Amino acid sequence: MKVTLERNHLLKSLGHVHRVVERRNTYPILANVLMKVANGTLDLRATDLDIEVTESVPAMVATPGTTTVPAHTLYEIVRKLGDGAEVRLETEGGEQMLLTSGRSRFHLACLSPDSFPDLKSGSFTHDFTIPAPALRELIERTQFAISNEETRYYLNGIYLHAIDQGGTAMLRAVATDGHRMARAETEAPAGCKGMPGIIVPKKTVSEVQKLLEGADAEVKVEVSDTKIRFTLGGVVLLSKLIEGTFPDYERVTPKNNDKQMNVDKSSFAIAVDRVSTIASERGGKAVKLSVKDGQLELSVTNPDHGTASEELAVEFEPESFEIGFNARYLLDIIGQIRSDNAIFLFNDAGSPTLVKEDGDAKALYVLMPMRV
Repeated sequence: MKVTLERNHLLKSLGHVHRVVERRNTYPILANVLMKVANGTLDLRATDLDIEVTESVPAMVATPGTTTVPAHTLYEIVRKLGDGAEVRLETEGGEQMLLTSGRSRFHLACLSPDSFPDLKSGSFTHDFTIPAPALRELIERTQFAISNEETRYYLNGIYLHAIDQGGTAMLRAVATDGHRMARAETEAPAGCKGMPGIIVPKKTVSEVQKLLEGADAEVKVEVSDTKIRFTLGGVVLLSKLIEGTFPDYERVTPKNNDKQMNVDKSSFAIAVDRVSTIASERGGKAVKLSVKDGQLELSVTNPDHGTASEELAVEFEPESFEIGFNARYLLDIIGQIRSDNAIFLFNDAGSPTLVKEDGDAKALYVLMPMRV
């Protein structure tokens, strides 16, 4: 194998594929990136057996061939080469790859490509294209609520599914960790109809989000009962799905919360952040909200450090109301609100609260209260 290519092109593609490679691997081959040279391109592929990312880079091919080399090491070498440098890759007897660029020379150990795993895609039952900004927004508005609790593995991802809402087909994303829930939706692209509800794993969600950064093109999405494939430009990400049943989130979405509080989002976020400085982790970072006569008091009591309180003007019709929340969860949700005002819909101090934007029905959040 002998090939020459531009450093920036190689670095960009390695940046896409090397991230899925785990730092520690039971099988040495999983630490490597597969490199296949043919027909004027260098094809790169990496996998952790759950996710597979491939990308093609234009290159000047002198001798076709295939090999595998350590992914993170190769990425770091190329990253540290000069901007715009020319990179030459060639294998020496199949056991080493020589990388040269200017006066720099590196010999990297190779492993046989014969044992490199192939994450078979199988056949897909549904496929559609969606603008990158729309898919990015679905992810950004929901991923913070993904659970990290391994025992409830079916919550370790985003539930993606198609729904019919008043005769309009929508593509909806939902995530929850049992304490808060995030729901966002966009108009469903053609091809979504009848799509099975799928749970996209957290790591896959994170990798797709990175691929979508700054992208405005269309993303092709293909779905089966067990796998999902995203194609954006020359990058293809194939992932296994989480097997399991996502809970009936509609059942826990409040329907009768009639106590509405309107508050300036920025002032509220700053106040919550400020008073929660003294909140204890042991106490669940609890912050108390007390509303009376158009004033919201945020207060925190920590037996070890003292108390804190701050007042804000709000719109609230009922005479008075008190409820407690985890401050970090509250800030996560407020951070997703795009309008100037945040709308809180309460029922009582022991029931879930709805949070949404002023004038936008495409995203809503549910937050469980705390005793304070």
